Amino acid sequence: MNLASSIVGAIVEAWAELRIHKTRVLLSLIGVAVAVTAITTVVGVGAIAQQAITESSERQSGRPALISVAAYNQTGETPEPGSLDAAFQTVQQRYGIDYASRNLYANSTVQFATGVTDVSVQAVDIDFGTIHRVEVDQGSWFTESDEDRLAPALIVNTAFWKQLGSPDLATHPVAQLTAGGGVTGVVVGVLPPTGFDDYPGMTVLYSAWMRLQPDRTDAYQAPNYELWVPPAIAEDLMPLVQRDIQGELGDGFTAQVSRNDYLATEQGDPLLPLKLVVGGVAVLVLFLGALGLVNISLVTVRQRIREIGIRRSFGATAGRVFFAVMMESVVATLAAGVVGVTLAIVIVQNPWVREKVGQGVQDLPPFPVEAAVIGLAAAAGVGALAGLLPALVAVRVKVIDAIRY
Repeated sequence: MNLASSIVGAIVEAWAELRIHKTRVLLSLIGVAVAVTAITTVVGVGAIAQQAITESSERQSGRPALISVAAYNQTGETPEPGSLDAAFQTVQQRYGIDYASRNLYANSTVQFATGVTDVSVQAVDIDFGTIHRVEVDQGSWFTESDEDRLAPALIVNTAFWKQLGSPDLATHPVAQLTAGGGVTGVVVGVLPPTGFDDYPGMTVLYSAWMRLQPDRTDAYQAPNYELWVPPAIAEDLMPLVQRDIQGELGDGFTAQVSRNDYLATEQGDPLLPLKLVVGGVAVLVLFLGALGLVNISLVTVRQRIREIGIRRSFGATAGRVFFAVMMESVVATLAAGVVGVTLAIVIVQNPWVREKVGQGVQDLPPFPVEAAVIGLAAAAGVGALAGLLPALVAVRVKVIDAIRY
């Protein structure tokens, strides 16, 4: 109880002294507040930028941990149609995996107004959109009801959509597919424009694509199978999946199981150079602010030598004097830190900043608590260092000389 009351008393006393010298202290703390704002803002904006990079990586290689499964025999041939599907579904149900998808790349032709055109095809399951964070610029991603369509649902790229004449999706535009003897597909979504939209492409549900293929074994092309599992269990689960797939397929086939998401080959923080540069500038500003605070604290201590001597003569210990003087700097820089953190929150949470930094981010992160903690810790650390020298000077004052001062 005595320790707590002593600490509270020292803080109250420090705040009172700061109010007396508020003009000089304020000038020295501007740099500290600016530096804390910079450090906290960098951490906060860095969290948004990191999320943007993460989501971009997940669109390319899938969310972690993404397990990829394939199977073949000694001659490189894939299993019979349907056998690998059955084995894959058995494994998915056995281990309670919620998200899984087949992924097949192929080519086809489509009848446009300008003639028959070659089109790239990607056949996937509904979960593929979640696993790869697929964004649809217009319309929507596949739903369960699309599995039962007689006219297959299509999600097309910008080049395909323009070939159709850029129709309004509310009119349910159709495309004439030459696969399956000439089937009409309904466009339900358009993907965002990319740098690879010169060639028309479409995404279709795997089940619908297989219905369009000739009923011949030699026309079958095995897809790539993807499982999205928690990263913590990925390494233990992979050999089990490989064992079970091979057991389901029987002798002669080998299952290949690998992890292909970006975390499997993570090379460190891509934003580290920027963070180091901005962090270095902020540390320099903090250092300059600390120097100003040291000078003001030294002047203040010299002006209070008589006061310190009187307090020592009435029984104040050296430790109490040391702690009281140091707390003046700590309380001052913490106040500046609170101001800096508040400004950083306003900056990072600004809709314009979040839109520019996190453009295209689906899951914008909240303001990180660690950013505020780092800012306040930096402010307190600077205050402790700035108050160390004046506190040592105050302790070394002799009582008799101080009273005569």
